Amino acid sequence: MKSSGLLKSSGLAIKRTNIQPLLRPISGRTLATVNTNNSTYKPDIEARTPPYPKLLKRLREVRRVLGSSRSLTLAEKILYSHLDNPEESLLSNTENGLNIRGNANLKLKPDRVAMQDASAQMALLQFMTCKLPSTAVPASIHCDHMIVGQKGADVDLPESIKGNKEVFDFLESAAKKYGIEFWPPGAGIIHQTVLENYSAPGLMMLGTDSHTPNAGGLGAIAIGVGGADAVDAMVDAPWELKAPKILGVRLEGELSGWASPKDIILHLAGKLTVRGGTGYIIEYHGPGVDTLTCTGMATVCNMGEALISLFMIYY
Repeated sequence: MKSSGLLKSSGLAIKRTNIQPLLRPISGRTLATVNTNNSTYKPDIEARTPPYPKLLKRLREVRRVLGSSRSLTLAEKILYSHLDNPEESLLSNTENGLNIRGNANLKLKPDRVAMQDASAQMALLQFMTCKLPSTAVPASIHCDHMIVGQKGADVDLPESIKGNKEVFDFLESAAKKYGIEFWPPGAGIIHQTVLENYSAPGLMMLGTDSHTPNAGGLGAIAIGVGGADAVDAMVDAPWELKAPKILGVRLEGELSGWASPKDIILHLAGKLTVRGGTGYIIEYHGPGVDTLTCTGMATVCNMGEALISLFMIYY
């Protein structure tokens, strides 16, 4: 696998603009994060599907604002289709839309929010002050960060539940009240749970965990944020982001021998250095992408957070 070709993808034009949802039966036995505990909230499969008709309508509006001949990368299509007001975000301080990357202040409406147990506490307390009956977008809470691993799950899990019972009880009751999906202790790690249950092509979501970009392995834009940012989305306030620059990484050939997807990101990190991805979206493309599995692509996106990039995505 060659990953040395680093290209600024301003000239890339994505041929496929109509992203259709992937519908398939979900078997609990095949999921590493299957929730065997009693959850207070039954899964809403419809809520887990991105609002594709709405996103395509907004993308057509973006085309009208920027011109139908304007080339956009996949990440830009996903980002711009989530703009609250395309004209305001794309034309202000951008030379009338000619210089968006690194200049525009994008006001976005994410599709979903995921919170881990440590940061969800303050986020929920802030949300409660808004006096809303439920979150404006689908949300989930994942109890994993407050579980300390030392001796093994059979010992560590009960001890962590006992020591943090008050916190877990609060999160569970708040989830039930506001219609938030609750993943109790032992149900799985947040970024893997999100990949297996919520990620989908074209999705844009916020997660209060640094490994949230893991969901990029399924063609989603998933951004790690703080609790206050999550509250913005849950109360339907536009979430602001400086328009990122785009860095394209073309993958050719295929992995051989003992090489794994992890080696791709290790090689790339060595070239870009720790801060090489600051303010960028890193998009992977090329024939080599077809040789990688979903979990392989997710691994690259997951480890890409070490580059301090905003997020990574495959197409």
